Amino acid sequence: MDWSLLSSSSLSLVAFRRWFWSESFWLPPNVTWKDLEEGGGSEGPGPPSMVLPSVYDLWLSVPLAVALFGLRLIWERYIAHPLGHLKSFKETSLAKPQPNEILEKAFGLHGKFSPDHNKILGYAKQLDWTPRQVHRWWRKQRMLGKPSQMQRFKETSWRFIFYLCSFWSGLYILWDKSWFWEMNYCWQGYPRQHVPSDIWWYYMVELAFYLSLVLSLFRDVRRKDFREMVIHHFATISLLCLSWSNNMIRVGTLVVCLHDTVDYWMEGAKLALYCKSNKLCNVMFVVFTVLWFITRLVIFPFRIIRSTMFEGHLVVGMFPMYYLFNGLLCTLLSLNVIWFCMILRMFYQYVIHGKIEKDDRSDTEPEIDSDDGAVANSNAGDGDGVTVTSFGQTTVLTSCFDGRSDGTDGQRNCVSR
Repeated sequence: MDWSLLSSSSLSLVAFRRWFWSESFWLPPNVTWKDLEEGGGSEGPGPPSMVLPSVYDLWLSVPLAVALFGLRLIWERYIAHPLGHLKSFKETSLAKPQPNEILEKAFGLHGKFSPDHNKILGYAKQLDWTPRQVHRWWRKQRMLGKPSQMQRFKETSWRFIFYLCSFWSGLYILWDKSWFWEMNYCWQGYPRQHVPSDIWWYYMVELAFYLSLVLSLFRDVRRKDFREMVIHHFATISLLCLSWSNNMIRVGTLVVCLHDTVDYWMEGAKLALYCKSNKLCNVMFVVFTVLWFITRLVIFPFRIIRSTMFEGHLVVGMFPMYYLFNGLLCTLLSLNVIWFCMILRMFYQYVIHGKIEKDDRSDTEPEIDSDDGAVANSNAGDGDGVTVTSFGQTTVLTSCFDGRSDGTDGQRNCVSR
């Protein structure tokens, strides 16, 4: 064994750890890691009951994430699945269309976007098909691999239950905390701020949940804003881990609770849609939109970010980690603004015009017409109905009906994801 090489590697690892956990980066001026140790620090021993966060505590979130993921699988299999059967949700996705070399090459050229009418007529002539048959093949090919109604219901029901419990338990935990009502208490006594046991577990469970979302990110229904979802999850996980490491937990709890406010309304509206309760779906959409604006575009920037940017540094001082922390908060705010612009466009059309045009940024999850297997077109016809458009943490619920070719108005529940 080359002991010199082993010794050199050990020294490199020690040097890396010293560099990574540099006090000048992570902590305010004149603060050391000893200040975050129970019973130590420049201010002397703290009260016997004082609990301070440790970086090593974060490892607990990994088995908790696995446990939450397992709990989700149990929920989906033994609770959500039987409930879905009661509502007669379909368990199978669309059948694969019959093999056709000409149309398969054309689909590779055009993708999911249907070719113009002249090209459809050309393909129909080559195959001796009717244009309707070509459209039907194209729609079935485009929707191939889309999740079934049952799968969407199971995923949504799990998120609804978690977000509902998370928000109300978080609100209960924070209700009697001084910093919940006055932001100045987020900075008083920093960094030696006691972490109560309920806050400790609240933080760990939230972190574990977002880690479990990353585990299931490639298993769940893939939406068009997949990239924004990845950015959101990693920004949230980074904020939770970084704020835990240097005990900015008080601000972190406010951010988490505030963002949980609208999530269960979103998932509940989707459940109402799947259950064909359109009036409840529309009501929940309106509540969701109003809450989104109040919490994420008013309270979040003008109370929390304002305090972290313009008040906190007056107490704790400026340091590199503080810039990174604010940068991540601004990243979340940017995503909130982007998603709200999408919501606002739908909401304006719903309130002013009474109907919504199809959003080009969303894919349509179809229903199969029982008489010929054709895919319902979500932006055909006039009238009122319900559409769901999902934008990361956001689901926009709007209205649409499908006008049938025989002149009757057949209602279609359309889900744009």
